[in-house]
Amino acid sequence: MHFRAETSWEYYPLPAARQGFAIATDPMERVARLAAESAVVIFSVSTCCMCHAVKSLFCGMGVNPTVYELDQDPRGKEIQRALTRLLGSSATVPVVFVGGKLVGAVDRVMASHINGTLVPLLKEAGALWL
Repeated sequence: MHFRAETSWEYYPLPAARQGFAIATDPMERVARLAAESAVVIFSVSTCCMCHAVKSLFCGMGVNPTVYELDQDPRGKEIQRALTRLLGSSATVPVVFVGGKLVGAVDRVMASHINGTLVPLLKEAGALWL
């Protein structure tokens, strides 16, 4: 686990096998497992400005997302391909899950924020208390 002092989000290398859990060999299974482990999960690339914008949005709302930086993981490309299949588009990052459910890429996240549906979703997932 790593903490970046210049921002308030934490980012984690994609976990290997945990005690009692086998490594998910299928990238789609791995995405589903990781997405379900925290209230808000963001799959990101550390050099992506849109990823930074989404992470900043959640942190500005008082949410502490779990961020997986795919460019810092040896199997990150596999996860990106799985996310592309999941989204059905070429835009693969950032991809946001709230409460284990796919919200989508930056366009869907920002649209949800603007139309007022993001906050209730975050409250329902237990990521936001106010």
